[in-house]
Amino acid sequence: MAIHRKRNKALGVPELIVIALGGMVGGGIFTVLGISVALIGVMTPVAIILGGIIATLAAYSYIKLGVYYREEGATYSFFKRTFPGAPFAASLIGWYVIFGYISTIALYAYTFASYVVSGVTSGGDEWLRKAVAGAVIAVFVLVNVWSVKGMGIIEDIMVYSKLAILVVISFLLVHHRQASLPVLLNGAAGVSALDIMIVASLTFVAYEGFQLVINAVGEMERPQKNIPLAIYVAIGLAILIYTVIAIGAILAIPFPDIIANKEYALAAGAGRILGPIGTNIVILGVVLATSSAISGTMFGASRQMAVIASDRYFPRILAWRHNRIPVYAILVMGGFAFGLVLVGKLELILEFGSITFLVVSLLMAYANHRIRKQTGSSGLITVLSMVGLAGGTVLILYYELNVRPLQMLAVLVMYLLLAAGAWLYARRPWARKRL
Repeated sequence: MAIHRKRNKALGVPELIVIALGGMVGGGIFTVLGISVALIGVMTPVAIILGGIIATLAAYSYIKLGVYYREEGATYSFFKRTFPGAPFAASLIGWYVIFGYISTIALYAYTFASYVVSGVTSGGDEWLRKAVAGAVIAVFVLVNVWSVKGMGIIEDIMVYSKLAILVVISFLLVHHRQASLPVLLNGAAGVSALDIMIVASLTFVAYEGFQLVINAVGEMERPQKNIPLAIYVAIGLAILIYTVIAIGAILAIPFPDIIANKEYALAAGAGRILGPIGTNIVILGVVLATSSAISGTMFGASRQMAVIASDRYFPRILAWRHNRIPVYAILVMGGFAFGLVLVGKLELILEFGSITFLVVSLLMAYANHRIRKQTGSSGLITVLSMVGLAGGTVLILYYELNVRPLQMLAVLVMYLLLAAGAWLYARRPWARKRL
């Protein structure tokens, strides 16, 4: 995600596409792949495509609201503007979206650590993995606090490099395929449509990040045309990249290997096929992808956190900036992300992130539906978006209830705690004055 733009330079469609892809193509695909294959095997690419369709439906309302309001605050600002005089609603979506970003930082850091550790050990040392995840979060906290310009240069290098390496990884996997799709499809008889839809919902977090384009609305030319074009093209490219990687993986790596090493499936599989060189290429790609996503997410989300804090829905100190950098917001986000890594395993972090962004996107679709005449939106598409996003949320909870009831309970407790925090800040006297 390129962010160190000069204010007198208008961003065109190519730059906006890179911003969206930089936000989306992070550690999500590497994390989702192993879990997806364990659940639905060869049907994983189908679930990834369906997840992209859900993301496209979600993007519709973000685009319409972004073009209508043209504010950099994105999710929080749109909801606050659409529902004036409702402090709890504004506070709630602020808390949810920020902790959703925190969960993605934790997810990317966990994936980074899983692949790095896999290169030096068997990858099974959980506490070493958590320590490495904490270290990479700390590094990018320092980078974000250090300099916006310096962070932007690093971010640009990582975005372009990771996209190039992902293309190489995809080519190597497909070129060294060990099986064919028809053969693999013969063994997919036991996979139900419900299973595929559950995995599609879980993959939603891999598409989180397209809305970062809207944050650059003040620096782009023709936003009413370029915002939708850039976001839809970026989502289409992300679907293509994810699908090719998934097809390459299931053709080249035996399913038992993917399932046994689900936290670092691509590295383990590439090592067996291509030797140490293959492993190192995959690890380099994951390191760049996750590092870029951690840095970019921390940059954008910390500023949104500062905006929410300036409205006093978070502690006021989080709005403080030094040289325009929200130092305390960055530190707090890094601390909470590391805390989530410490208390949660991969599945908990992934599912909390997916549910959170499904819920937030559902609220955006509802907001857009409410003012659809002003935004020029289709009532049918907004209703389809709400149905798809609500359905995805229910499917993940259904899966959790049947497979990991204690984990579902943990997720629900987290949401209740967030709702309680949002309610406490919303009921303070100044909250109503701000709206």
